[in-house]
Amino acid sequence: MPRRDTDPDFVESIARGLDVLKALDRPRMSLSDVAAATGLARPTARRILRTLEVLGYVRAADGSFALTPRVLELGIGYVQSLGLWELARPHLEALVARTHESSSMAQLDGSDIVYVARVAVPKLITLAVHIGTRFPAVPTSLGKVLLAGLEPDELEKTLAEPSRAPVVPRWQPERAELDQALREVRAQGWALTDEQLANGIRSVAAPVRDGSGRTVAAVNVTVHAAETPVSTLREEYLPMLLETAGRISADVALHDALPVSEAPAGPPTAP
Repeated sequence: MPRRDTDPDFVESIARGLDVLKALDRPRMSLSDVAAATGLARPTARRILRTLEVLGYVRAADGSFALTPRVLELGIGYVQSLGLWELARPHLEALVARTHESSSMAQLDGSDIVYVARVAVPKLITLAVHIGTRFPAVPTSLGKVLLAGLEPDELEKTLAEPSRAPVVPRWQPERAELDQALREVRAQGWALTDEQLANGIRSVAAPVRDGSGRTVAAVNVTVHAAETPVSTLREEYLPMLLETAGRISADVALHDALPVSEAPAGPPTAP
């Protein structure tokens, strides 16, 4: 595989290790499966898998490989560094207790959304969602809210990035249609999608803002289309969601305003 970046500081071996981690998306994969999924030579893939096994991120058994729960450390550190999950969790739990529907928080990663917090209600829906799940931003209520919060130059740059989500959405609008949808989201302060990502999924989302008013995340309520009409989502759940988003935003603003604690100084050095 040729180098993918000419920057002399780019470490190709680290990039290949991450490629292998992302390729392990099934319970068991053979060395040949991993090599084919990453485009790596079998000896290279084998060395990387062995390294990840020693580090505890991969488990090998009977000639196949699988991720271990330790890989969650790689993503949870990001969530914990922001403190968003700790701030949002009690509010999401309270919202779910009132609606009896699942609620999630997401942020943008390129032209995709990535879920960073979730309180789920067991239901049979088309797509499974958990922390770390990635969907294209455009056909989701969370994504529309996040895209609508971008400045024009940021929006152009974001939409120019190719999606890395493993889902082909039902709604793939032309740019003029998308721009009109985002204008509506900005005007009303929330977004609703009706089976635009996949069959059977409806959701409504609202922005989470920091103290400066910048949209830093979005929260939603998701329902099964066969059980809950759009009118219920808009008239009953949306007011609760807006209230929840406001409370999370207030906590985010307060958190950001707190002084950063500094580590205590060490003992004085000898002159």
